Amino acid sequence: MGWSKEQMDEKEQLRKVKETARPTVGISILSVGTLLLIFSVALSISLGAADIDLKTVWTTIFRFNPDLVDHQIIWELRIPRVIGAAIVGSCFAVSGALMQGMTRNPLADSGLLGLNAGAAFMLALCFAFFPGLSYSYVILFSFLGAALGAGIVYGVGSLSENGLTPIRLVLAGAAVSALLGALSEGIALYYEIGQDLAFWYAGGVSGTTWGQLKVVTPWLCLALLGAIALSRSITILSLGEEVAIGLGERMGRVKLLSAIIILILAGAAVSVVGAVSFVGLIVPHLARRLVGHDYRWIIPASAMLGALLVVLADLTARIINPPYETPIGALIALIGVPFFLYLARKGGGHV
Repeated sequence: MGWSKEQMDEKEQLRKVKETARPTVGISILSVGTLLLIFSVALSISLGAADIDLKTVWTTIFRFNPDLVDHQIIWELRIPRVIGAAIVGSCFAVSGALMQGMTRNPLADSGLLGLNAGAAFMLALCFAFFPGLSYSYVILFSFLGAALGAGIVYGVGSLSENGLTPIRLVLAGAAVSALLGALSEGIALYYEIGQDLAFWYAGGVSGTTWGQLKVVTPWLCLALLGAIALSRSITILSLGEEVAIGLGERMGRVKLLSAIIILILAGAAVSVVGAVSFVGLIVPHLARRLVGHDYRWIIPASAMLGALLVVLADLTARIINPPYETPIGALIALIGVPFFLYLARKGGGHV
């Protein structure tokens, strides 16, 4: 069967995008990144308010003795904490990559578009009205909150006569996030649960437990695998809807699956670490710069770089002003805000 001229043009665009891919760089990021992540995780477990040598860390992992205090600190506090940091870093980064590719919005990030604020708002409702709710249900409410935040932001952004633009969407996200944040704080004050919610407002992984990881990890692993499975379709969507239709892509199905995966990634990550922004903005742009515009490489590279970023941010948060901890949300914002202003000034760049 022959191809029409339009279809040939669309295939040519897809071929050019694939030609930008740098598989060697992608494989290097995954292999070297794995080694760096292992080293960072070991350092993160070893350093803190009580410094513990790496030999004790090794012994704890392979010959855990519950009678030793150092072993208990490592096993009960530091290992779940660092695993949580790596997982949520990957989730925020991959959700940002999916949002940017699917919507062709280079400023898309779950924190900037209201998903994180929506999830945090729903967590405030859970603490206020269902204080004894199990963590499994808390995650489900977090998913619903992320969907609520995204729905309101897109609804508000769509009210513009000139249609949605990346900047208008981010402005709508900022307004909705501020509103949901104010409502969350109002609920916290009225029901006197501010202490419980302070952790989620600031962003941090210090409270991560094995119980949380046991519940949230299967969801996040499935969502990450789903994102990788959709990566080829996201590459096509990033070329525009006309090109995607011309190439026979089933856009409705791809968008629906992508939206579900984004809500799971953002909602579950917020339930663990709190409303941390900018990871999903910074990391996909960095990955795209390194591996090209093919999302088959952007998504795995984003997962690795996001994990590294949050693990290192958590490590820095603990050693910058001991024995106090600096919220990792504030540390990442120090990088994220100038980066966002740079992108906004450039008009967003390419996705």
